[in-house]
Amino acid sequence: MKNYKRLSDLEREEISRMLSQGCSFQGIAKQLNRHVSTVSREVGAGSCNKHTYRAAKAQNRARRNAGKRKVGRFKLDGNQKLKFYICEKLKLKWSPVQIAEELKKDYPDNMDMRISPEAIYTYIYVLPRGALKKELTSCLRQNRKRRHKQSRGFKIERKIEDMLSIEERPKEVEDRIIPGHWEGDLIIGKNNRSALGTLVERTTRTTILVPVKSKEAKVVAKSFAKEVKKLPQQMKLSMTYDQGREMAKHKLFTDITGVKVYFAHPRSPWERGTNENTNGLIRQFFPKGTDFNKVSRYEVKKAQHLLNGRPRKVLGFQKPYEVFNQLINQRCCVRS
Repeated sequence: MKNYKRLSDLEREEISRMLSQGCSFQGIAKQLNRHVSTVSREVGAGSCNKHTYRAAKAQNRARRNAGKRKVGRFKLDGNQKLKFYICEKLKLKWSPVQIAEELKKDYPDNMDMRISPEAIYTYIYVLPRGALKKELTSCLRQNRKRRHKQSRGFKIERKIEDMLSIEERPKEVEDRIIPGHWEGDLIIGKNNRSALGTLVERTTRTTILVPVKSKEAKVVAKSFAKEVKKLPQQMKLSMTYDQGREMAKHKLFTDITGVKVYFAHPRSPWERGTNENTNGLIRQFFPKGTDFNKVSRYEVKKAQHLLNGRPRKVLGFQKPYEVFNQLINQRCCVRS
């Protein structure tokens, strides 16, 4: 199969001439040894049709479009100041999104110091193999060796039976004033063959790591329930989960714990933002590629203790365990 080449001036002249003679797209394509869709697209470009197409105008349009293409060219190649800024921030473990937003603050009137997060990712991943590429990719949170294709399509997903939508969740959950509302998820292990359950309390950011033997729905429901049952009664109010099939047995979980499960909308991770952010913190202990079948319960609970025992900015640099215990003690005093 030969490589595609753009239409030449002579080919456009031939298309214009044959159209004036009343030839069909099929006939023109055969004459030019082109695919009929190539001819059809060419004639239809620029709001033209077979009656208004002119070779000269088409050629000028093609030259203008060619000048706009950025094949092999990147904004950072011609802006050393911007490149240096981005590299310095990446070395501080800043994400491309954070860098792009900070540029707007640091250079509010300088449009040359602007770049999109996707352009930063693109620049990093098109770098040739070498020390610089290795250093910059290691600064990214996911630390992937190559850029994953950004999916634009939606796959058809099976609905979970009898699920409660996040829209039915009590409004008090959004305010984070009343503790006891949790967000849950699974962190997937190496080759998609193992997993670790995660639960995060929205108000105190207390994290519970849940060892699971498999991703089978019944196993997941019972494993989560086993951990939730240990909580004080006032801290067992609700759980918000995504629409992953591993929580298909949510009614079993509710029967065991009395905790209702509310499901976020598909592809809406911001509706469980606390959990999504915490999963990133957990990856510090269990990086991508971890085989959770080889991680002991002791190691899991040690990581849980370390997460809950370190100060968090969002809590005014208090520790999750401290805030959790304070709230429980306050509620006990109110009752007594």
